[in-house]
Amino acid sequence: MITRVLTVSILAGLLAGLIVAALQHVTTTPLILKAETYEAALALKAPTLAAFDGEAKLILAHGPAGDAPGHDHAEWKPQDGFQRTLFTGAVTIATAIGFAALLLAGMIAAGDGIDQRSALVWGACGFLALGLAPAMGLPPELPGAASAALEQRQLWWLWTAIATGVGLFLFLRFDRPWLKLVAVVLILLPHVVGAPHPAVPESKVPAEVAAHFAALSLGIQAALWLVTAFMVGVLWPWANRRSAEA
Repeated sequence: MITRVLTVSILAGLLAGLIVAALQHVTTTPLILKAETYEAALALKAPTLAAFDGEAKLILAHGPAGDAPGHDHAEWKPQDGFQRTLFTGAVTIATAIGFAALLLAGMIAAGDGIDQRSALVWGACGFLALGLAPAMGLPPELPGAASAALEQRQLWWLWTAIATGVGLFLFLRFDRPWLKLVAVVLILLPHVVGAPHPAVPESKVPAEVAAHFAALSLGIQAALWLVTAFMVGVLWPWANRRSAEA
């Protein structure tokens, strides 16, 4: 069982990741490159680590506020061109493998049959819980966009994803009205509390560029979930047949 889960997760993630990485190359990546021209004018004052947005980037260190002009900042990111495409594709494939493993673990734990239809349903729910619901409070951001403290955003994203996932499971799996009510409350509660946002939402990125990127990013993430789920639904029966033949 473990071998089949690992095999299907890796194969499904690899195939889905390659497909979606190609979509990213012609959709979100050009917007990120455009936004980086605005980011150059934004003075970062503290180390930050952005949420996954389909681009590989690591900020190693930043000088404290009040640095003298000309102070060097140690920053690394893939060079534009082949290196950037390679790193972005690798991140996307790794993410798809993780999604595939989550889908398989959930369906196996729930005792569901794993085929294309059931996998797509689980994939849609995964996108709702880990993609769309958190994005309603914290939409995907371009470099140079204003944002609240990283720890606050991470905590809100985490409990929103968990609450939405549990809420969807209760709503779809149980018929008791009070459980459906609990599910609705769980799904809505993080948005009633509200996501953390900066006190002064200053940004170097034009609003229309940021809005276009947020919409495309959600579309790309939905595609990643659904293509990964489809691959899982195709490959799991194949892995079962091979295991039975062996």
